Amino acid sequence: MKKLLTLVIMVTVMVGMTFAQAKVYELKLAHADSTDPTLSRKQAQAIAFAVMVNSRSGGRINVKVYGGGSLGAEREYVEGIKAGTVEAGIASGVIANFFPTAAITDIPYLFPTSQVAWDVMDGPFGDKLRGMFLKETGMRALAFAEVGFRHFTNNVRPIKSPADLKGLKIRVQETPVYINMLKAVGASPTPIAWTETYTSLQTGVVDGQENPIGSILSGKLQEVQKYATLDGHVYGVDWFIINEKFFKSLPADLQYLVLDCAQISGTVGRGVLTYINAAGLQTLIDAKVQVYGPTDAEIDAFRKAMQPAVLDWLKTKVDPKLITELQTAVNAAIAKQKDQLK
Repeated sequence: MKKLLTLVIMVTVMVGMTFAQAKVYELKLAHADSTDPTLSRKQAQAIAFAVMVNSRSGGRINVKVYGGGSLGAEREYVEGIKAGTVEAGIASGVIANFFPTAAITDIPYLFPTSQVAWDVMDGPFGDKLRGMFLKETGMRALAFAEVGFRHFTNNVRPIKSPADLKGLKIRVQETPVYINMLKAVGASPTPIAWTETYTSLQTGVVDGQENPIGSILSGKLQEVQKYATLDGHVYGVDWFIINEKFFKSLPADLQYLVLDCAQISGTVGRGVLTYINAAGLQTLIDAKVQVYGPTDAEIDAFRKAMQPAVLDWLKTKVDPKLITELQTAVNAAIAKQKDQLK
């Protein structure tokens, strides 16, 4: 009888352990971009994350991707992540509404190349920014990916210097960074919804706009624009964020797994975007858009004309010491890169 009782207890404990080990954590991952991974860096990144986590966790985590804005626009699903109704998401511009310091990476002509930006965002400065984000919002930033460099297009003339922007009506997002940047060179920044941009360019409500190549093509703006200047005035950052309470509810090994897969997936998103931009450049050329690539000296002239106005505004929102720290990190990354030539 005692042996039978002992056996029953052991079986009960083992069954309990099995049920405990079998717990599955559901993770909804949201973004608002296309669900075609050949066109959307976010979808490619999200799929990579889901496949890696689902397989490497042995089914202990079940990631489901909700793209195309199926869980709402960026602001809506970031609010959901903060509230805990959505576990994770990939977002960009809207992050500054929850964490104003995020605008620091929008300084015009801050990053000369993607590689420099990656070194900075994946290094100590990026770690510090993620720590600040967690403290101020209660959400965790797992990794950074890339929106891309923004470029000017217009229907009036080639833009080769700051003076060429004077008097042009340029469609922008309604954010102080872009408005201050363009006012500094005598342009007329005009906030217009993205859904109305094509028609506004077609009818002459505005002369031009500014966006990464991928966005220009997804909006088919090459059909209604004559000139493009690849000046890369602002580098956009994608934030891969997660609800902190959910993240902390995961066992330690799964926390590490999620973090590792998020950072790998960020690299996937960057790679897909690099391809989209390269292929997209040829699409612009094939569409008879006159594409101009400024020289280093011309970029420097754009920087000197536009950057001070944005820095003056930004210093009223962000600790000036943090701005200096970011600029120092950028210069160090450039120097490190150039050291490879020695």
